[in-house]
Amino acid sequence: MLAHQMFLFLLHLILEVICFGFLVTVSNVLHYLPATTAVWCSLVFGAFIMQDKDLKEYNPSGSTTSKFINCSHHLCELGSRCRDPNQPCPYIVNYETKDTSTSGFLVEDILHLAPVSSNKSNKFVRAPVVIGCGSKQTGTYLEGTAPDGVMGLGLGNISVPHFLAKAGLVRNSFSLCFDEDSDGRIYFGDQGIASQNTTPFLALDDQNRYIVGVKACCVGTSCLEQTDIKVLVDSGTSFTYLPSSAYEKVVGEFDRQIRATKTRFDGYPWDYCYKSSSLAAATKITLSLKFDANNSFVVFNPLISHYDSEGLNGFCLAIQSIDDNVGTIGQNFMTGYRMVFDGENMKLGWSHSDCQDLADNKAPPVTSSNVTSPGSLPTEQQSSPNHRTPPAESIMPSIATSILMGQRHSCFIEFLFPFGLIACMFTWIF
Repeated sequence: MLAHQMFLFLLHLILEVICFGFLVTVSNVLHYLPATTAVWCSLVFGAFIMQDKDLKEYNPSGSTTSKFINCSHHLCELGSRCRDPNQPCPYIVNYETKDTSTSGFLVEDILHLAPVSSNKSNKFVRAPVVIGCGSKQTGTYLEGTAPDGVMGLGLGNISVPHFLAKAGLVRNSFSLCFDEDSDGRIYFGDQGIASQNTTPFLALDDQNRYIVGVKACCVGTSCLEQTDIKVLVDSGTSFTYLPSSAYEKVVGEFDRQIRATKTRFDGYPWDYCYKSSSLAAATKITLSLKFDANNSFVVFNPLISHYDSEGLNGFCLAIQSIDDNVGTIGQNFMTGYRMVFDGENMKLGWSHSDCQDLADNKAPPVTSSNVTSPGSLPTEQQSSPNHRTPPAESIMPSIATSILMGQRHSCFIEFLFPFGLIACMFTWIF
């Protein structure tokens, strides 16, 4: 089908779709099945930033299996704003970044899984999913932050992992991995390895955000008092933000231990920057987060380098303060880890990874669920709407003030996101 660009999954299921450098992967319940999926992308502003790549932009009218979610559908949170209950359901996300928003319409289409013996087989296992096709962007999005469109990866019933799990294809879990070059992979159905560290998700103001509790922030061998905080784990945010009280203690201790001259770099938003032609002194200072059961999350590289015409001339501690009681762990803290977002067991998992281990024929655990025909979308929506969604901007994250697909879904993709949008032009929002 011309409207559906099909890609073979390696291993059990490794989807060869690169989204801002990300390899999207599905772990299937059947052995040696490849998976194929339609590329969904919007025909809107922003595509110019990836003119060197064939984005295969998705047009719902070109797909025989696509259909708009109408305003009377139970998944349409903004249905009351529609003039006609039969018109396409709109979504809109307004960000705190000045005059920045993204909006469009919800669309249902099919995710296809096919036998490995032939990726041209017509015997596909199919799962309907809902995505948002962007039609308008404003503010910093017009400057090339990311292409438009949204794909849910959060804990809500409208997210892609939920639909795949409901169809019996995979566990309700997925993992993300960033390597040092900001390339990485997404594995649907992956629940991680037995030896990984874990910590439970917290239920705060809603059930759709990946929030965890940190017992203490540590700099070197010093674990700081009164740095127990709650953080949103969001690959859609490039850098990390801590509540102001914990921030002051962490950066203060780092500044005390570092042997370098403090400075400021034009255009850099971080307050703790230093002059240096080498990162050796800074990399000796470890930064880590302690969770329950003494599980530690060691940050491989919390620094951002600064260069002039002669090369490296300094670095900054890439952490900022936020006026909120919930911080954000961004992409920079996740580098070097396989991050598992397990919605089935409501826990976050992490283990060291070069982002190649799963690609080297080490498939995620296979589930025992029965694969069934998904039929239509679920008839009940039991999750409550969320109240904020950090996007994936390269420097500053924003907070969504209005409703996206009726709830806050994850993704990690305005990421790539900058981990927020996948190259197929999706924003993955937790």
